[in-house]
Amino acid sequence: MNNVILRIKKALTNKNTVTVVGVLLAIVVLYVGYNWRVNKAIAPVTVPYAVETISPGTEITEKMIGTIEVPPSMLKGGVIQSVSQVVNKYASSDSIIPEGSLFYSRYVVPKERLEAAIIYDYPKDYVLYNLPVDTETTYGNSIFPGNYIDIYLKIINKANADGTVTQDKIMVGKLIENVKVIAVKDADGNNVFSNLDEKNSPALVIFAIPEDLHILLRKASYLRTYEATIIPVPTSEGVDGEAGEVQLSSNDIKNFINSVTAMTDADLAGNS
Repeated sequence: MNNVILRIKKALTNKNTVTVVGVLLAIVVLYVGYNWRVNKAIAPVTVPYAVETISPGTEITEKMIGTIEVPPSMLKGGVIQSVSQVVNKYASSDSIIPEGSLFYSRYVVPKERLEAAIIYDYPKDYVLYNLPVDTETTYGNSIFPGNYIDIYLKIINKANADGTVTQDKIMVGKLIENVKVIAVKDADGNNVFSNLDEKNSPALVIFAIPEDLHILLRKASYLRTYEATIIPVPTSEGVDGEAGEVQLSSNDIKNFINSVTAMTDADLAGNS
């Protein structure tokens, strides 16, 4: 036994033996690594594909999706590799996904990135309102689609009815609460958050409110004798819990607006 151990020690101290062993180990490592790379390059990958043609703006449901094995060489150009990244998303507004096509990230988008998303993303009998904003009034571009805001109104009395100017009086209060933001657009009508790398500046916050509140807000925005400013204020509604219903917050401000604007039949009926 001792002789065997001595022979092994002697062999390991022999430079030629060490060189041969090192070369053999290097060959084994290269062989294993090469085979691993080859297998990785040719091993098929299961990806989703469209089992039917999907039109622009269409929601992609599970029945529209199949799976297929493809070589890794086909996974170029933003191919989506998971069904979960496709289901309940939408075909982008400017593309058709043909039957049999793989899904690409460029053509599969969430609902809020659809150009026409705001057309159907608000309750029945509500009316859309475009509120002009900028980076400052959105708190450093911190109002996002899906957020809830309250609508405040600042009114400055600049003149009397006869045109004479008196001391300015300022009225500030919350007019409407629990308003859900549908979209935030830039000056060109693009979704501000569709591409965060572009850092677009907000120009419009779009939301929907009941018709009676919509008319009241329009009246406030059209006041001429009074300098009126509509102010969006973010809230924690929808974050801490269920958001409440959109509702009027101040009858005093409502009555003031109606007192300095003409009343329609609908206004009179609503106040009766």
